[in-house]
Amino acid sequence: MIFDQLKAQILSQAIQGKLVPHLAEEGIVEQLGDVPEHVPFEIPESWKWMQLKYVSDAVRGGSPRPISAYITTEDDGLNWIKIGDAEKGEKVIKKCAQKIKPSGLNKTRFVKKGSLLLTNSMSFGQPYILGVDGCIHDGWLSIFNFEKYINKTYFYYLFLSPYTNQEFSKQASGSVVKNLNIDKVKSIFIPIPPLKEQERIVKKLETLFVEIEKAEKAYLELL
Repeated sequence: MIFDQLKAQILSQAIQGKLVPHLAEEGIVEQLGDVPEHVPFEIPESWKWMQLKYVSDAVRGGSPRPISAYITTEDDGLNWIKIGDAEKGEKVIKKCAQKIKPSGLNKTRFVKKGSLLLTNSMSFGQPYILGVDGCIHDGWLSIFNFEKYINKTYFYYLFLSPYTNQEFSKQASGSVVKNLNIDKVKSIFIPIPPLKEQERIVKKLETLFVEIEKAEKAYLELL
């Protein structure tokens, strides 16, 4: 739909440094690691292209098997966060449908509320921010240790952008079910602005997206 296309265009402008002004007092990003052999697109001089592996860590979830033996309705159960718990178009996973027994904890990965997650199979490369504590299965990657360089919400929108989706598509493997592994995710180059500018980009993006969503709602009410 045209509204989704408009959001995608705005995300592209945001990660190219075309959405907010650049302020000298916010500094210049320090280059870590190599620069890309072929620059995907031009970015402001205060920004840097860097591989994810230099600015973040990633781990894969895990699944106790057979999972049916670990599903529980007891009060001491741990939230079992599945891809299906992530609602399309939503930024935050607010709840999950199932829980697993604490005995399955050593076969999965427990992550805390506020964690940045990325799907690594099926509809791979889709980002979410976790709104509850819980355990993630092996269809998820948890991205962490990036706060020194990247604002979490900017990171979320960067993952959501057409550029990053294209990069993940290039890296995905599998003849039937496409998937991403940690090394492939960490190998992609991303454009990184100064942290203060990232915060301003996020604020501008969210203001624009609210207006787009209002326009979309008004349009749908006319149909």
